[in-house]
Amino acid sequence: MAYSAIVKPQDYFNTLTYTGDDGTNRSITGVGFQPDFIWFKDRSNAFNYYLFDIIRDGQTYYISSNNNAAEATATTSLKSMDSDGFTVGASAGVNGNNNNYVAWNWKANGTGAANTAGSINSTVSVNTTSGFSVLKYTGTNGTETVGHGLGVVPKMIIIKYYTSGKDWVVYHEGLTSGASLTLNGTSTQTLASSKDYFNSTAPTSSVFTIKKDGVYDQVNNGTAGFIAYCFSDVQGYSKFGSYVGNGSTDGTFVYTGFKPAFVITKGTANISSWSMTDSTISTFNDGSLEFLKANEADAESSRSNYDILSNGFKMRTTDADYNGSGNNYIYMAFAENPLVANSGTDGVPATAR
Repeated sequence: MAYSAIVKPQDYFNTLTYTGDDGTNRSITGVGFQPDFIWFKDRSNAFNYYLFDIIRDGQTYYISSNNNAAEATATTSLKSMDSDGFTVGASAGVNGNNNNYVAWNWKANGTGAANTAGSINSTVSVNTTSGFSVLKYTGTNGTETVGHGLGVVPKMIIIKYYTSGKDWVVYHEGLTSGASLTLNGTSTQTLASSKDYFNSTAPTSSVFTIKKDGVYDQVNNGTAGFIAYCFSDVQGYSKFGSYVGNGSTDGTFVYTGFKPAFVITKGTANISSWSMTDSTISTFNDGSLEFLKANEADAESSRSNYDILSNGFKMRTTDADYNGSGNNYIYMAFAENPLVANSGTDGVPATAR
């Protein structure tokens, strides 16, 4: 059994859905903690994703996972990160009248602290219990290491050159050694022989390696600002792995050790989207999940993708975005409930849907 020390996953990751009202200072509560990283999407319209974190230039500055634009400020979008949620303004990206929204929220550790573990310094907000850190660093023109603060080896790192219009870069343990993916695109993994962003070096429990590879400066460039979101596995709470599709509606089962609340999948060797779903916007295993694509501004759609189970998820489609025969896929998943919590009567065992 995948016993979990995190009895209530919602103390560290939580999803909120709400309907916009064009309010100029609207408080959205129910997160359960002050979020340090919020990923917003208008589910009703083809609007950009809005990503905010506690570390960058201010809470009104956002970046979008579906494009490579530099950070921008919208004073009518996120107003503040609050003790039990957040306050938004009248921006259509986060609070358009009668539009349906989802906000995914992660807890780190506030405004962050200096980290000197790498060859260049970083400012890191980290929660070692939940295996998450958000950090920023200023680049150089060479090969460097950056401290991430997790204390264990990260399984996934998402990096954005946020002061310029550069593609997002994703490291994931399930990729070929030295390879990377682009969050704002559908392309296959980029091998180190083409763009060696991480100097063909796996991250350690204290640092990850970055490299300016010729003209390719998406993770390192002199005097530029970079933001990184780092994740590690926590048993019964989060999982970052890979699976191989079988091309059948009786598809591959992926064991996570918990009932997933939020899942993103991406093919590594086939053109495919970063498909996202969660148990808040899709509450039943009825053969059709509501889903979004992190790399596209599209509104929410419905498709037969997979079932969310008490201990993982199972593919129910032949769609090559999820379950092409022999194709390799990576995923990230966070728990709604652990399969079994090890805190006696405080734990809530996961149930099927």
